[in-house]
Amino acid sequence: MNKSDQSPMTPLENHIAVVTGASSGIGKAIALRLSEEGASLCLVGRNNDILQEVAENIKKKRGGFSSQVKTYQVDLKTDEQIHQLREQIQKDFGSVDILVHSAGLFYMGRVKDVSIRYFDEQYQVNVRAPYLLTQTMLPMIRSRAGQVVFINSSVGVKAKAMVSQYAATKHALRAVADSLREEVNADGIRVVSIYLGRTATPMQAAIYEREGRVYQPEQLMQPQDVSEAVVNVLALPKSIEVTDFHIRPLHKSDDI
Repeated sequence: MNKSDQSPMTPLENHIAVVTGASSGIGKAIALRLSEEGASLCLVGRNNDILQEVAENIKKKRGGFSSQVKTYQVDLKTDEQIHQLREQIQKDFGSVDILVHSAGLFYMGRVKDVSIRYFDEQYQVNVRAPYLLTQTMLPMIRSRAGQVVFINSSVGVKAKAMVSQYAATKHALRAVADSLREEVNADGIRVVSIYLGRTATPMQAAIYEREGRVYQPEQLMQPQDVSEAVVNVLALPKSIEVTDFHIRPLHKSDDI
């Protein structure tokens, strides 16, 4: 093949990306979009069968290069599994250019009613796990002057009724991202929080059912829309820093 026949490299070509929550919804969409940009993928999730399906989809699009995508079945509520994940990725790839925190847990209810157990579970997945995973991955990210993306929510900026626990975890996640940014900026590491409104995902469908509302996904943002925004931010020249990126549906509703 002549050099003139080769496609030009993209800004994310050969970057190593770790994506949590990669088995469905936004995480899956981000992983697929990163693969289109030529990134190698570390797909992290709880259901290995579904992760394998995502991986096979990526391999087909990438021409069957199995070394470019690997799956990691991890329960993010378990510290030991997070540490094992870091060890395995270091063994498989040696370094990390991009870490995307997309996994999340959501419960809703009034403060007077909702169980404190649900608060603990959301804190574990939405705050503690991203904190610990970032902490363990940071040496590999620093070695590549990489990037960290926190998928947050519009309620991480302004809380609303019925989502006090979830909103509290997302406010906390914002604090983690902001503090991390101040600590690693001098190392050339970019940290961005993506604040999302309602997006057409399985989680959102469950929220609509809980609210007793008709689910109309066509009126919401699509996971592909979010993935496009995330990749565009990641592909910016390293002379640019985006700290907070807010996206919501054009059709307005009680936005979450």
